[in-house]
Amino acid sequence: MSRYRPPAPPKSVYITRGGWDALHAEQEALWKKRREVVGHLAAAAAEGDRSENAEYIYRKKQLRELDRRIRYLQKRLPELKIVDRPPDGTAQVFFGAWVTLETASGDETVYRIVGADEFDPKRNWISIDSPMARALLKRRVDDEIAVDTPGGRVELVILTISYSAPAHP
Repeated sequence: MSRYRPPAPPKSVYITRGGWDALHAEQEALWKKRREVVGHLAAAAAEGDRSENAEYIYRKKQLRELDRRIRYLQKRLPELKIVDRPPDGTAQVFFGAWVTLETASGDETVYRIVGADEFDPKRNWISIDSPMARALLKRRVDDEIAVDTPGGRVELVILTISYSAPAHP
């Protein structure tokens, strides 16, 4: 069996202002953490035999993981395009929209379409690259959509479209 994996499809370059700020803050925090890890690594290396030094091995692994994420953010942040204003046609679903959907059984769910780097299932933020978001794009209120999910095909109706966060009771 080969270790080859085909390259992943490119991610969308759009991101909200809040998402970009969070990634930028993460990058700054990683650089600070990296300085600490390098200090601990140097101290562990000074203890002598590195082949049996668990602290040294652990810190090397931690440094590799930090460097991997820092490299990713250094490549990704410059190519991102911040979308911080609503589109001209707010009657349709576009990036950054809050969309209220209703299932055939009458259940309502609110999703927000965000960038690939900031999706959060717990908050119902879905990536613009996801099948659900692709099915929603350019649709209007009362449009019906069908989305293939792991649980099977789901039919939904768009109830509302908003470009500001819904008020929570």
